[in-house]
Parts: sequence; structure tokens; C-alpha cells
Amino acid sequence: MLSAPFDEPLPGALKLLVAGGFGVGKTTLVGAASEIEPLTTEAPITVASLGVDDLRATTDKTTTTVAMDFGRISIGSEYVLYLFGTPGQQRFWFMWDDLCTGALGAIVLADTQRLEECFEAVDFFENRRIPFLVAVNRFDNTVSYPLKEVRSALELRPHVPVVECDARSRESSVGVLLSLVQYLLDTDPEAARPAAAHIVEGLLP
Repeated sequence: MLSAPFDEPLPGALKLLVAGGFGVGKTTLVGAASEIEPLTTEAPITVASLGVDDLRATTDKTTTTVAMDFGRISIGSEYVLYLFGTPGQQRFWFMWDDLCTGALGAIVLADTQRLEECFEAVDFFENRRIPFLVAVNRFDNTVSYPLKEVRSALELRPHVPVVECDARSRESSVGVLLSLVQYLLDTDPEAARPAAAHIVEGLLP
């Protein structure tokens, strides 16, 4: 079952979320996929994060999302995807309820070094009955685990798609969005609206 339709005058509008733990690449994916300069709320990481945010796996990270990321992809002149990236740190999770209002689906971005950080996002979308897929962001110089092992580790239901991506690549990021829209069509075509079929066609290379 999908969440309530997005209250948007364009008939082909779909609101999609990009969620996941701290530093998994959400801002990067939204920026890579968006046709516009993405709206970000990145702020410098300061000493206030010490003891609050786990920076051990993201030692090169100097900024963090404190509200949301926003991007857009237009398909022709009639259809549009709105992308909302959620903040990853626990202290900002209170914003997730507002961000998920009207969302038809979500991407849970995962880092295989820190899969445990996906559990909260998976539970969040399952509890709200928002369809989602898991996208494994392939970081450089890390162990690549088979997707079936990722599925097993996250205890996902059989119907939940698991794909891999490079969040830095537009082609790869758009491919994840294509997988999600196709999953929405397969799950509940009526709720995803006929326009979603045209969006799939528009995203195909």
C-alpha cells in the first residue's frame, strides 16, 4: 500500500525520498541525479558533533545535512520527479515525518561498512507503509558484498528490491530512481498513476 498522493498540481508529479545513515552519500546522489542545482542544507561539522555523530567511517567528511536536500528531474514538459534527501544524524530524525508526507516511495542508501545504520530507515518506511528499495553505494577501496548477503543482513522482505549504485554518477543515480519508479508501478500501478509509466520511459537511456 502506498502513502497518500503528493498534493501537486502537475499530474505527473512524484515525490521520492533518499534516506540512510550519516555520510552514506544521500546529498551526493540527489546532486548527481538532479537537473537543477540542488538545494542543500549542508553545514560544517564542528566540535559539537564530537561524541554525537560517529565520524570513524567518514573521516574526510567536513559538512553534514541539517535539514534536507532537494532536487528535481523533469520528464518532457509534463512530468516531474521531486527528490528529498533526509538528514542522517539521529538528532535530526524528527524531520522525517514531515519530509515523508505525500511521498510515494523511498531509496534507503546503504554503506556495507555500516549496514546497521540502515535498520532505522527500513523500519521507518515499513511502519508507514511507504514502498522503498535499498541501494548499496559502492565506495572505493571497500569490500564488495553480494546483494543477497546485504538483503539477508538487513532482514528485508522478499519483494523489497536491492540494487547497487555509485552515487557520484548521474547515470547510476538515475538508474536507482528508475528502479524505484518501476517498483512502484509493479507494487501498485493505480496509486503510482499512469504518468509513472511515462516517467520510466523518460528515464531510460
